[in-house]
Formats: sequence, C-alpha cells, structure tokens
Amino acid sequence: MGAGMTIAEKILARQSGNSRVSAGDIVWAEPNTAMMDDPLGPKMIQAELRRLGNKIKFPERVVVISDHCAPPSTILQADLLTLTRNWSKEYGIQRFHEYEGICHQVMMEKGYVRPGELVVGTDSHTVMGGALGSFATGIGSTEMLGVLLTGQMWFRVPETLRIKWDGILPDGVMAKDLILRILGDFGSGGLTYRAVEFGGSVVENMSTDQRFCLSNMTVEGGAKAGLIPPDRETLDYLESRLSKSELESLSPIVSDAEASYCDEKIYSATEVTPMIALPNNPANVCSITEASREKIDQAYIGSCAGGRLSDLIAVARVIKGRHVASGVRLIVCPASRTVYQQALKQGVLETLYESGAIITAAGCGACGGGHSGVLGAGEVCISATNRNFKGRMGDPSSQVFLASPLSVAAAAVTGEITDPRTFI
Repeated sequence: MGAGMTIAEKILARQSGNSRVSAGDIVWAEPNTAMMDDPLGPKMIQAELRRLGNKIKFPERVVVISDHCAPPSTILQADLLTLTRNWSKEYGIQRFHEYEGICHQVMMEKGYVRPGELVVGTDSHTVMGGALGSFATGIGSTEMLGVLLTGQMWFRVPETLRIKWDGILPDGVMAKDLILRILGDFGSGGLTYRAVEFGGSVVENMSTDQRFCLSNMTVEGGAKAGLIPPDRETLDYLESRLSKSELESLSPIVSDAEASYCDEKIYSATEVTPMIALPNNPANVCSITEASREKIDQAYIGSCAGGRLSDLIAVARVIKGRHVASGVRLIVCPASRTVYQQALKQGVLETLYESGAIITAAGCGACGGGHSGVLGAGEVCISATNRNFKGRMGDPSSQVFLASPLSVAAAAVTGEITDPRTFI
C-alpha cells in the first residue's frame, strides 16, 4: 500500500475527521452540499422527514433544483413542481432554483460545487461535479433523508482507477468520444464503485465544459465518482462564480505522488476516432464508421452530458450554411438559461434556428423521456445525452444512439449516422 492518498481518499478523510483513510474503509462523513431534484427530492422524503423529527440539521447546505419536469407537460408534473417549490419554502431552503436548467449544470454555474469538497445529490449524474475536483456522487432518496436529519452518511472508501489521456485530440473528436471509448473498454459494470481519476495532457488542456462530460458519464460504467485534479482551468472557471473570500477559502486537493491506485490505463488520444454507443447500452460502443448509413428520425442536442455552450458551438460549426435533412427533426435543449443566453448573444442559436433546428427551454427535456422530444414507436434518434436504455426516451420500440454533438450535427444534416470529420 502506498504511503500517500488519492483525491477521493483525502476528501473522505477530511470530511470524516480522519488523518488517513484507505480503500475499503468505512467512514461517516459530512457532505458539504446536498442537492435534491424534483423527481427524487422533497416528494420522496417529506412524509418520513415529518415522522422522524421534521427538522433539517444543516439547511444552509441543501440545494433544491427543479429540472426534470420544468416546464411541465402534464398536470402531474405541474403538481410536482408546486410541491417541490412549497416544500423548499416551508423548510427555509435558500438555494432553490427552478426553470434555470439541469441541476448538475446549475450546481456548477452557481458555485455550489468546489474543489476538495464532498457533494451528494439525488441523481446519479451528480458525479459530474468531480470535474471541479470534488468527490461528488449520487445517492438515493432514503440516504438523502439521513443526510438531512443528521448531516452525515456512511461511505466505503472506493478504490481509485487512474485513466490518462495523452497525445493530441484529433479534430472532429470530443470528450464524449473519449468517455465512450472508456465505456466500451470497461463495460457497463467495469467501473463499479471505483473513483475514476482522469489525467494526462489531453485532460489538462481540456476546457471545463468538456471535462464535465468525462466526469458525468463515468457513472454509466458504475463509478462512484469521476475526478479531475483541480488546476488553473478549474480556478478560472470558479473565479466568476465565487466571491473573493470564497475563492480564498478554497482547499483544492490533488493525489499524492505515492498514492495507491487499483489500476492505471493510458490512452493515446491521437488514435481515437468519433465513437457511438449502439442501442440499448451506453457501453455498447464502436467507431461511428461501423454504424454509418443508419437512417434517423431525430437528432438531439442536450442533457448534462451534451448541452453546454461548447457543445452548441460544435453543432453550429457543422451545420452553419446547411439545413437539417428532410424528415429529420433536430432538437436543441440548452443545459441552462445561462448557456441559452450565452449562445443567444454569440449568434449560435440563430445559426441553429436558421438551419431548421427546434430550440427548446433549458432543462432535462427529452433525455429521460419527460417532454420536448419524446420518441414514437420505431423511431430512431442519435443523441448527445448520456443514456440510451430501452424506452428511456420514449416508446420501447424506439432506438437511441449516443454520440458527440459533432456527430449528432452531422447526422442531422445527412439524415443518417455520419462520421463528423466529413464536415470538418
């Protein structure tokens, strides 16, 4: 066993009051931030919370974000938003947001996720926060109830797998292609309860926007966390989101040189081509050339994996001066109102609109089959989202292919799955 500790071990040690922990240890740790969304938040815990004392220990650490059902498309969804809104007001939750976008994106934009902290949330893609150097992980509603009542929860300290991406990222390849390649290699359960720590020159030179995609989709392999060591890029991202005193109080954590990893995988980005996940598994991955010529009905840009500004800019890069193919609908769902506004000011949305794209309100949209792009029987969609399970985006007979925003844009123009390098 190495003498040092990994990022994951250091954060769990700090939050559990221990000087040292190792993979396999059981610790009781205090999350710095606890996030709930509309489907798995207040509605799921309200009755038990009242029965067990009706008092939140650290309300200032709680964030509630309505994103899956906003804006509502059914009466049930509207009622859920009302319940979530009223509950947050009743319990004095100051950090409540609705109609502002996807919870994970809003968490980053508001500065609620910070390097060296422990973050839990009632959504599996909470792991996205690891891109800012936090130990961020998804938990169930019952676990969240315990966090609200006690301010703590138990963790088994995970092993850490280090994945390095060296070389130069080829034109036409995005972070989505890198994480799909990893999922294809490790499988849908190959990262189970591991903390994945990314490194290498490619990741070090990657924008925060794209780092989010890497961390976000580690959970498709079963990972407990997807961590990227905080660096100058991380601090630059947070500089406009935190006050001077908040920035000065940050305690970024990196792994020790002598830290022990359960395994290490080194990739050469230079050799990576655009990838695609075939139905119905995010780990059912191959090169996009192997799936080319598959006809599509819908191309979807959005979600916490693929709806950020850099993603929309990539789509505009392919589609500018072209038009969406006949019989295909290109749906664009920005990850947040902030992303929407930035894309609007930069003329990106105008480019997409002129191409024939349908631009929807910021939020989760059709990713989980909620609204604004649900698939009908037998329809085929290529999507920049993170999951393609059977029936997730609509009718069980529909099919969803997962790819990068560049690949989705290329398919939208041609009407079939296409290597985006054709347009680069």
